[in-house]
This record gives sequence, C-alpha cells and structure tokens, in this order.
Amino acid sequence: MRVGLAADNGEWHRSRLFAALRASGIEPVLFSLADVKIVTGGGEPLRIPGFDGELPDGVLLRTISGGTFEATTMRLGVLHALVAAGVVVWNDPRAIERCVDKSMTSLLIARAGIPTPDTFVVSTREAAADIVRREATTERPLVLKPLFGSQGKGLRLVATPDDLPDLEEVARVYYLQRFVPRRMQGWRDYRVFVCEGRVIAAMAREGEGWITNVHQGGRPTPWAMPTEAASLAVRATQAVDVSYSGVDLIEDGDGRFQVLEVNSMPSWSGLQSISEVDIGEAVVRGFLKAVYAAHRPTVVAAS
Repeated sequence: MRVGLAADNGEWHRSRLFAALRASGIEPVLFSLADVKIVTGGGEPLRIPGFDGELPDGVLLRTISGGTFEATTMRLGVLHALVAAGVVVWNDPRAIERCVDKSMTSLLIARAGIPTPDTFVVSTREAAADIVRREATTERPLVLKPLFGSQGKGLRLVATPDDLPDLEEVARVYYLQRFVPRRMQGWRDYRVFVCEGRVIAAMAREGEGWITNVHQGGRPTPWAMPTEAASLAVRATQAVDVSYSGVDLIEDGDGRFQVLEVNSMPSWSGLQSISEVDIGEAVVRGFLKAVYAAHRPTVVAAS
C-alpha cells in the first residue's frame, strides 16, 4: 500500500499525521502539491514526487498552500485527476471546494434545513449597501467575512453602508452573515471535530472579544457537548459530503445551536490540548480504512 501525505505547511499537524501513518505500518511519502507536474507524451501524466511515475493508492491531504488563482486551480485539478484515476483522496477535492467557498457551504447547509445564521452573498458594493441598510443596526450589525478566509482573519462588523470596504478589498465578493447574540456573558463558540460521520472531539472557544478562533487568541476549554450540537455537526458534514472536518457552532440568545462554518482542512492543535483522543490518529485510521476498502483484492472462486 503506497500512501502520500500532501502537506505544504503546518509542521505540528504534518508530524502528527506522519507519525500516525507510520504507527499503522505505512511509510508515507511526504510531498507538496506545488511540486506535482503534469507531463504528457508517455506514461502516467501526473508526476508526483516519490512515486516514480506511478500513482499512490491514497493521498491524505493536510493543506493546500496559498497562491494565485491559477496555482490553486492547478492543485485542485491534480486532486480531481487523482480521484478520477481511482486514488482515495481525503478530503475529496469536491468537499474542499464546497468548504473553502463559504457561500457554497452556507447554501448547502441551508438547503439541508440545518440552522445557520441568515447569510447574504453579493458581487457589488451597491447590493451589499442595500442589504446593510435593510438588515443591520448598530446594536445588530452584520459580520463581513472573506469568502476564502480562515482562522478568524479578516472578520469585521458592519452596521452601516459606510463600514463596507471597497470591492477590491473583498476580492469582489461580499459575504455578510447575521451577527448572533449570545445569551451568556462573555464570548464563546464551539468547535466539533467530525470524522467518518461521528464526533471525535469537541471544545468551547472563549475569547476577550467576539472573534474566538484559537489563532486569534481564543482559549480552548473542555465542553460537555449536548446531543443536539453533536447531531448538527454531523448533519453539516453530510450536507457538504466531507470525510473529516472541524465544524464551528454558536449558541444563540434562545440557547439553540447554529452552524457557522465547516472546515475541510481544520487545525486541531488547540482542540488536542484539551482532548484525550488522539485526533491525528483518528483521521489516519479513517483514511486508511477508506483506502483498504477501495483497494480490497477481489477473490475469484475456483471453477
């Protein structure tokens, strides 16, 4: 069984996954999607470092490095080509595309009837201004998020049209989401890690401000997760058809949970610090199960 670990950055996560694969009896090939070549004219066109012109049985994807639209398109194309050739890729590139694009995540979650804050996505500043005038107040602003952002970066509150940035600052797409008031004092939301359709670990994230991401100073704390929250997280992963993910939840003023985001390339160092479950090991176990199931030898009955 030949397995690749595609990890362009993030030493902590990469080393955890690498160690878990080795502990499972697999010697993974570590490579970057940025180093994959497409060469036609003889043999397999996809040339992946470390595989000598052949394709792996499976690829566990940790990150896709940032870059231009063209570079990202090529790297996703490589993943699609691997899947088309029968290679098991976790997460599947279709799921990555659904989750990286917050507008598509919101659309699919809403279609599935899963509670989520009201969301508005438009492509002009004039349309965004109309939404803000209609939907926002100083006491109840909207949250503006980068369409492809992560780790709580670039979030801002918008109460009036004057708060909107120029079109180029948001890559020509305004993603606006209704701010959810909390019923408790302080600032808290939740991260639920789901793998193979079941919850692996969960935590509360507490912060000094409304942005509670661990990378923005939020504190991971243990959380006795209610059944309702676990069910919502699993349903959200099913809506976007992702194999493993970090689902962000928030509790509204009435004590009900809503899904904020589904992350297809989640970080879990903060969650691991308060969890007894080895999250990297759980991801590797699920991934290898999928690889073995896809490449199980066919038994031919003797005539």
